[in-house]
Formats: sequence, structure tokens, C-alpha cells
Amino acid sequence: MNLHQLMRDLRENNGSKIVFLVADGLGGLPLEVGGKTELETARTANLDGMVREAVCGLSIPVLPGIAPGSGPGHLGLFGYDPLEYQIGRGILEALGINFQVGPRDVAVRGNFCTVNDKGLITDRRAGRPATERCIEMCKKMQAIKIPGIEIFVEPVREHRFVVVFRGDNLGDAVNDTDPQALNVAPLHAVGEDANSQNTAKAVNTFIAEASKLLKNDAPTNMVTLRGFARYPKIATMQDIYGLRCACIAVYPMYKGLARLVGMDILDAGATLNDQIETLKKVWKDYDFFFMHYKYTDSTGEDGNFAGKVEKIEQLDAEIPRIRALNPDVFIVTGDHSTPSKMLSHSWHPVPTVLWAKTVRPDGVVEFGESFCLRGGLGQFEAKYLMSLAMAHAGRLAKYGA
Repeated sequence: MNLHQLMRDLRENNGSKIVFLVADGLGGLPLEVGGKTELETARTANLDGMVREAVCGLSIPVLPGIAPGSGPGHLGLFGYDPLEYQIGRGILEALGINFQVGPRDVAVRGNFCTVNDKGLITDRRAGRPATERCIEMCKKMQAIKIPGIEIFVEPVREHRFVVVFRGDNLGDAVNDTDPQALNVAPLHAVGEDANSQNTAKAVNTFIAEASKLLKNDAPTNMVTLRGFARYPKIATMQDIYGLRCACIAVYPMYKGLARLVGMDILDAGATLNDQIETLKKVWKDYDFFFMHYKYTDSTGEDGNFAGKVEKIEQLDAEIPRIRALNPDVFIVTGDHSTPSKMLSHSWHPVPTVLWAKTVRPDGVVEFGESFCLRGGLGQFEAKYLMSLAMAHAGRLAKYGA
């Protein structure tokens, strides 16, 4: 029996409320040996107060030493083993903008980037352009035609866009063209099998045409593609846990993740304040609430230690408004670590706090990596967080006689 079947067998409905607040890329590193991380540096009086009544630990998103993407990071939090459920980022981005992905489609996430006169990447995110710029550049690329294949180019946000290749005999076993490094050229797409080679051929043609169209549009003068994917079959959270689930996220990709696992996607506005107002409005309508906060990740990727500290403090200021709703279980964690020192996702376990009336408080008094290491949850695999939440919400029956 696997974990999902166990949840189906034991689940009970009692009207309790569970809130998952996911601060993307929450975990960090000190800039100097012996120093403090971004979370430990931030003034987090409200989270610290919550921690004193809760149980803490460090979540391992995939396995020790494995740095996850946002997809596996979130799927683990929702109770899906990220080694079993490998979902390409392209599908998540497409679902996030509510693009209807069909059986002949291969979706891929695109980034605008900046290249110099030698074709080498100088900025992987093109300076994070305004979304209006993204829309303008996508309109240019919508003119690209490839015989026998339909191409859909849709803006997402800032430097992000989606490309969907629609046709017969297309596969998704294609490498990313983003080298995830500077001062190198974008990679050539290569397919692992015959159908994926068809996709790769179309991809290389698309990128070559995009390069011509965008050559005079620096900093958005080139594109990279990553996360080629077809639509997967996956059980919903309502099927597994019996929960009515709501997603309150601003960024499209995280809406895509939530839509993939069957959550209702709500209008979250544009700010954390808007998200909490939405939470309040729909409080009686759902059992499980996924709230996503992006800016702890983007500041980490930009190497902005002080900026990440500031975003953590802004998040902390809103904690009382969520607690005022009196959830039965309130969890604050991240999908992975994004240390500003590394400018990227990392393998470091993620600080996690679980508040409920049924916890055994563990004596931790501050929310930070070194404190959570001594918490009652220890270091645990993220895929077990949902079963812990269900148990503390009184939604799991006894196992066995």
C-alpha cells in the first residue's frame, strides 16, 4: 500500500481548516562562516511567537543533496513523491495561465535573456523586464511559423513565457536550452528518441527565428527554453485527502501546480495583502488553503541578501491576520532553499513550523535554520508534511485493529 492509498483509507471529514503558507526559497545561508542566514537575520516577532506554540523541523524537498526545482518542491509539500511524479515545468507554466493543453501538445517554459555580440548570455532573466515588455516580445514571436506544427507563444510574467508545440509525433524528452550559466551560449536542443527529435528540430528552428526577430531588442534579445512536458495523469488532492482545496497564488506557475493537483484557482490579486483578503472571503468554502509567497525566492536568486531579509519581514507582518482566522493547522515552510549567497536553488533543508492545538511544543523559540534543526520534527521528507497536517487536523482515523 502506498501513502496515497493509506490517506484514502484513513481520511475523515470533520470540517477542520488547514493553511499551507509557502514562502518560496525560504531557506538560506550566512554570507560568512558563523554568521546568520537571511531568516535568522530578519526580525520575525510574529513567526517567533508562533514557533513557541508549535513544533519545528527542517524539510528535505526530495532527497539529501538534491536541489529541487519549484515543481518537485511543491509536489512534495502536497504529498506527491517528487521522484515518482516528474512534472515538466512547461506544463505548469501553461496551466498557470489557463492554457488548455491537449494530447498533441508539448509545452515548455521560456525565458527572455540577454546575449552579447558574441551570442553569449550576460543575463539569464533579461533584467526582469516589465510584463508589458514580455507581452510585446511574445507578439513578435507569434509570427514564427514551422511547417506541420502549430506554435503558441503566450506571455506569463516579467521574463517568463510559454511556448506550446502542437503536432503529430512530438515527444518531450528534450534537453533544456538554458545552460543556467553566464558567458556561455544557449544550448542546442537534442531529442532522446525519434518523436523528441522531431520536437528538438522544431525548437532549434523556433529559437533561430526568435533570435533574428529579437536581435535589436536588448535586453530581451534572445530566448532559452526549459521544462519540455506533455500533460501527465495525476490524482487530485480531493481524491487523495478528501479536501476541498483552494490556491491563493499570484505567479502563474504556482497556479499551474495547484491546478494540476485539482485545487480551485482563486483571484489572489497582486500583493500579499490581496491574498489574505481573498483567504478571508473564502474561508468557509474550503478545507485546505495553499498560499504562495514568491519574493523570498526571487531576491535569493538575485543574490540580494538584504532584500530577502526585507521580504521575510514583510511576510512576518501578515502572520497575525492569518492566525486571526483560527485555522486548525497552520504550516509555514518553503518549497526549497534559495540562498542569496548561491544565487540559485539549493539542497539545504527548509525551515518548517507546524502550529496546531495538538502539537507537542518542542522548546524552539525562534524561526530559523539553526533553531529548526533542534525542533521536534527533526529533518523529514517533505512528502510526509501532508499526512502530519491531516493528523493534526483530526482528519485521519486509526490504522489497523
